[in-house]
Amino acid sequence: MTETKKFQIRQATEKDIPLIYQFIRDLARYEKMEELVECNEETLRKSIFEEKYSQVIIGEEEGVPVGFALYFFNFSTFTGRPGLYLEDLFVKEEYRGKGYGYGLLKKLAAIAVEKDARRFEWWCLDWNTPSIEFYKSIGAVPMDEWTVYRIDGERLEEMAEESEF
Repeated sequence: MTETKKFQIRQATEKDIPLIYQFIRDLARYEKMEELVECNEETLRKSIFEEKYSQVIIGEEEGVPVGFALYFFNFSTFTGRPGLYLEDLFVKEEYRGKGYGYGLLKKLAAIAVEKDARRFEWWCLDWNTPSIEFYKSIGAVPMDEWTVYRIDGERLEEMAEESEF
């Protein structure tokens, strides 16, 4: 457990599923994307704790959950090593400005180094200027030369059905 004065970071447990779900809803509301949340507590339980597709750390101030980070490991063929991918980071508005988001990022960096990861990456919405400025201030570099592509929904299902392999 990481501790700085009254702020602690711990690995989430299955008992935290309702809390994780609430953080996801709060993040979606902040990003004005609440209608896109499809998950529920059961899908989170299965994906995080049964299938182990991702992991979650929880930040707490004096035992009160104030933020979370959901992450997983990917792989770089160029480095031949894993990378840590941060899917979501969220700190409740009333706890922002206290260094808790940076604390969560530093903990993730420590996890990445511990796992011999060569990269720690995440996406940020273009309109989220406060986050972009913060990320740049801590030395994160935007990957402007890369474009994210996605296939999902019906097209993903169609492609799967077209597979002959």
